[in-house]
This record gives sequence, structure tokens and C-alpha cells, in this order.
Amino acid sequence: MEKTALETDIQFLPGVGPKRAALLKKELNVSTIGDFVRIYPFRYIDRSSIIAIRDAAPDMAYIQIRARVTQVNLYNSKGESMDASDAKFNAVRRMSVIVTDGTGYMEAVFFKGIKWMYSRLQPDEEFIFFGKPSVFKGRLNMVHPEVDKEPARGNTGNLNFNSSMSGIYPGTEKLRNGGITGKVMSRLMENAVNMALPCIEETLPKYLLIEKGLVPADFALRNIHFPKDAAALEKARYRLKFEELFYLQLSLLKQRYIRRRNENGIRMPKVGEAFNICYNALPFRLTGAQKRVITEIRDDMKSGHQMNRLLQGDVGSGKTMVAVLTALIATGNGFQACIMAPTEVLARQHFRNISGYLEGTGVKPAILTGSSRTAERREIHNGLEDGSIGIIVGTHALFEDNVTFRNLGLVIIDEQHRFGVEQRARLWRKSVCGLPPHVLVMTATPIPRTLAMTLYGDLDVSVIDELPPGRKPIQTIAANERRRPALFRFMKEQIRLGRQVFVVYPLIFESEKMDYKNLETGYEQIVAAFPFPPYKTAIVHGQQSNDEKKFNMDAFAAGRADILVATSVIEVGVDVPNASVMVIESAERFGLSQLHQLRGRVGRGSEESYCILMTGDRLSKDSKRRIELMCATENGFELAEEDMKMRGPGDLEGTQQSGLPIELNIASLAKDGMILNDARQCAQSVLDKDPTLSHPENRLLAEEVGKDKYKARDYSQIS
Repeated sequence: MEKTALETDIQFLPGVGPKRAALLKKELNVSTIGDFVRIYPFRYIDRSSIIAIRDAAPDMAYIQIRARVTQVNLYNSKGESMDASDAKFNAVRRMSVIVTDGTGYMEAVFFKGIKWMYSRLQPDEEFIFFGKPSVFKGRLNMVHPEVDKEPARGNTGNLNFNSSMSGIYPGTEKLRNGGITGKVMSRLMENAVNMALPCIEETLPKYLLIEKGLVPADFALRNIHFPKDAAALEKARYRLKFEELFYLQLSLLKQRYIRRRNENGIRMPKVGEAFNICYNALPFRLTGAQKRVITEIRDDMKSGHQMNRLLQGDVGSGKTMVAVLTALIATGNGFQACIMAPTEVLARQHFRNISGYLEGTGVKPAILTGSSRTAERREIHNGLEDGSIGIIVGTHALFEDNVTFRNLGLVIIDEQHRFGVEQRARLWRKSVCGLPPHVLVMTATPIPRTLAMTLYGDLDVSVIDELPPGRKPIQTIAANERRRPALFRFMKEQIRLGRQVFVVYPLIFESEKMDYKNLETGYEQIVAAFPFPPYKTAIVHGQQSNDEKKFNMDAFAAGRADILVATSVIEVGVDVPNASVMVIESAERFGLSQLHQLRGRVGRGSEESYCILMTGDRLSKDSKRRIELMCATENGFELAEEDMKMRGPGDLEGTQQSGLPIELNIASLAKDGMILNDARQCAQSVLDKDPTLSHPENRLLAEEVGKDKYKARDYSQIS
């Protein structure tokens, strides 16, 4: 077999052809035989055991029985029995086959392929029936079971796959409608693996196979699809997962090595007077975690290499303070700093807080957003160009071409996944000193460690894992509609004590399809229950203009409104220390990470704070689990780990698994954390000894990492 079999177009695989090839490409993104054999089973069924009909039960996942056909009946669309002798098969709607194994009777039901099945399933013939058991009108049955003469072992092929375990492959309704059923998929995969195996070359060095106890590549391919036994399957699965995660980490760590070696950065050797003035004037002590992180950042900025650091910190951990002090290091060395925020609400809040911290330092801050007036813009542009503005806070408006800096040395990006790569690149190019600015990426969205190691694999990561002293835990309570009168009484009591209340809804407008409370009716309900006077209620949502949002947010922040009714637009960063109650309506509609972010809007003052999760009466298993977790812990990183286990890494805060530096075919960031750790340590060990992968024993590694798929831009890069 020629080595090119892996590159052969999938249409030339026996049993495929042009029509099925087009379907496979569209539904599974498969173009070649090599692509096809990398579609791995997501589940396996042991086809070696035959059970008696009397022992079968409808709660079993799948069963396999050996039974004799006793009766075959055909029925038309009216449910009337048809005589097979004169039956026109296009008029037959259902075929019922009664079988027995001596311990009981079972019905096999077919709605498709009836003519072929009728000719095959002759009375008194014995077959193997495999499928999902159910009960209909008191009788055990199977709908569209697989039917064989002998226990399914796979065809013998030229490599004799003798497997008692059948893989279940990913499928779609369009594939099944196109004739590519689970059984057809298995048959096609046998043909593909037969063609591919002679071409499989080892992709890992021999020393790694020995060191990690990994099976060879051809063994892994054969046994992931057609396992000899459970032990062989486990070895194949581990090898393929380790290889995927190892190469992912090797490529990221190698990128980091190259960047550190080649990219000089702006050297900032001192902290400067403004830093010391601000630090000494703080009305509180920094936590140990904040001090540690500032030291790590300081080391980066004076190293002569560009800083690329991710700062993770849970809600309320004090990231803004770290950002201010980092910006003052830049201004203390004669450079300007830019702080990017994803929304105008958050940008204005950052600006207010930062302006307070900068009093007495001599450093001039400014803010630039989409709603900045023309005269303001002109003044800000001039201040950035002549260097009189030391720290600029802004939104996407900072990306505009006419915004130029005299000496940009530091870029701080808050909630960076909300900014596109190309947008950030435009900001980077505003540096005029010939060296890239230092980059600090901040997120209040706790990222599971395995995901952070992958999405931000070539960044240095700092974590603020300590909350400021004196913060009281937030009491989190789940409640349903029956408890609403008690909730309203509680809200009135809190307002009487001088506190304020957030009420958050998942929807803005009424939806006929969803039976959830929404913002419009919720607002009306709140206003009716809390009439003016004495109560004042403000409303904020994404459909409002920036001026409307600002007016209502400012009213709440200044204490002129008791209640703020909002959508999750207030999720990120809104800081109202006097707000002590967060009510989340239809809480089951939010993910864990979002619920945690919303909860973090309260508990910012010294008073006892509460988060009330209002839910419907009927919760799915996952929704119930999310609500229970929220009530059990305030640790954002614990919640993020659980969120990823429940949902997979597919969509955590807009991060699609398909957007990872490479596509993962078999490994899971949610489930394979230990393998990922091992793979990263192994990759680091290889690069410590051979950072350029130029040694002969690492030839395979250099070839693999050099492929285009590893050169995809990842989230950590600002350009």
C-alpha cells in the first residue's frame, strides 16, 4: 500500500463515493482517509455477551440476544395486517417480527428497509439481534435492531479485526438520512483502518514511548477503533490523548521560548516616585497575593524582555489596584499606560477608581469612549501625543487610527476575550519606540487551570487567590415563585436599613417560546410592589443608549435609586458597595460562571450581603446541580472547574474548543487534566534539554510542531 493512502480523498474509500463523501465533509469535516480514521468512537458496547430474553429489561442501554424467528407481520398506514403474498412494499408502513430464544418472546419492529428485512428474516431462522430494549403494550421489543447471523466481530478484512467491542461514532440526523448509520460507519471505518494501518508512521521519539510507557502508533489506531479487549483500548486511548496534549503544549511552550529569546522589551528598572506616593497613601493593606503578583510583574518589566502575563483573580480580589500600580511603574519610567475595558460602564468605573488613587501623584489620567464629545477627544488626542496624559482608560475607541501615543509602554486589557485579535494588534502598533509594549491581560472570569494552560499556554500566569480582609461571605439562597412574597418583604427590610438591591433578568422582551420571567414584566412587577414614593427603581439593559444606561447606573451608584432592574449587562465590574442584595431571576438559565460574576456585584461593602437565586419549579439535572454548587461555595475557581466538567470546555465565556490552538479529537480539557499536566511537564523537560528541537532524537517532534496546524494564532497573542 502506498504511503499516500492517508491523503486519499474520502470518496475513494470503499462504500463511500462522491455523494457520501460530500455528506461526510459537511457533517464531520472529513476530506481524506487520514481525517476519517481520526474520528474516534465516543463510546463502546461489549458485543461478546448474549443475554436471555427473560433477563432483558427496558432500562438496559443495549442488549444482544440469539433468537429464532416465529412470526412476521406486515401492516399498512391504518394499522391493518397485510398479506405478504400480494403486499406492495411501498404501502407497508411497519413490520413486526416475533422471535423467541426458549426463555421468552420479543418483538422486533421495522419502519424502514422493510422489503430487504422481510426477505432476510425467514421463520425458523436464527439471528443475533442487537439494540435498545423497550416495552410496548406489555411486550418487550426493539425498534430497528441490528441483525446478524453471527455475533458481530467486524469483517475479517486483510488484517482480521477480531473485536468483541463495537465503537459508537459521532453521527447526525443528516448522516443517518443519507444512509450512514452507526453500522455503516463501523463498516466504513474497518475499510479505512485497513487502508491506513500500513501507512502509519510513528510520531513520537522512541525514548518518549519508553519513558512514558506508550504503545506504538499503529497499535493505538487499531485498538481505538477495534479494541482487542478493554486493556488494549485503555492503552490506545491513553497514547492518543497524551500525544494530542503533548504536542499542544510543546507548540505553546516553544512559542514562548522563541518569543522570550527574540523579542526585546522595554526595560523599566525603577518604580518611580508616583508609585511610592500612591502605595503609601492607600487606606488599606495589599493582600499577600497582590504583593506577590506585583513582584512578578515588576520582575518582567525590568527584565528587558516583553511582558506577556495573564492575571487571574476572582471577583473582588483587587485586580484594579494591581493594574493601577503596574501603570505607575510604566509612568515612573517615562512611558504611558493604556487600560482597556470591554464596556463603557466598566471603563467609567475604572476611571473613577483610578483617578482617586492617582491624587497627589502628579500623573494625569483620562478616559476615551465611544460617547466622548468632539472637544474632549481633541484634548485627549493632544494629551496622548504630547505625553501629558500618563494613563488612558478606554473602550474600543482607543483602537481608532487617529489615537496616537508619544511613548506607549504598557497595555492592560481587562476581560481580554471580549477584544478581537486584530483589534488588539492595532493597539500594539501604536508603540512608537520600536519595541512592543508590555502586556498585562486581566480576567475576573476564573479559568480552570487546564484551560488556562491551553488557551494562555505561552503566557506567564499570575493568580490573586486571596480576598481582601474584612469581606464577609455572601449568603446564597435558592428560592422559587412561592417564596416571592417573602423575598419582597426581605428587600423592603434591606432598603429600610439603607441598602440597595440588584434584580437581574435573563431576557429583555417577552418570548412566546420561553416561560421565563423577563425584564419588562419583571420591571412592572417591581414597580407595583415598590411604588414611588418612597421607593425608587432604575432600569438598565442592552437596548438602551449609552446615555440612558449611564444615567440609570449613576443614579443607582449614587444611591438615588433603591433597586436596579437589569439584564446581565451589569455582570462585569459594576461596583456599588452599598448594594447588599442580588436577586437573579430564572437563575437556571445562567451558567455557573455568569452566576458567580453576578453574585460578585454585592458583598463589596462591610455589610452582610445576599444572593437570591429565583428558579422555576422544574429544573433539569444540570440546572439543579448548578444552583446547589452556587449555594455551596464562593470559590470561583472551584465553580469554573465544575462548570467545565458539566459543559465541557466548549463554551466557557465565549471560548470555543474549536478555537483552541489545535483541534482536539480525543483528549478533553474537562476530563484529562492529569494527562495534560503530565504532557506539559514532559514537553517542558524536552525543551529544557533541546529548546530548538534540533537534536537528532527530536527530529519527529520538530517535524510535527512545524506543521501549519500548530502555527494558528492563539488567544494569548495580542498581535
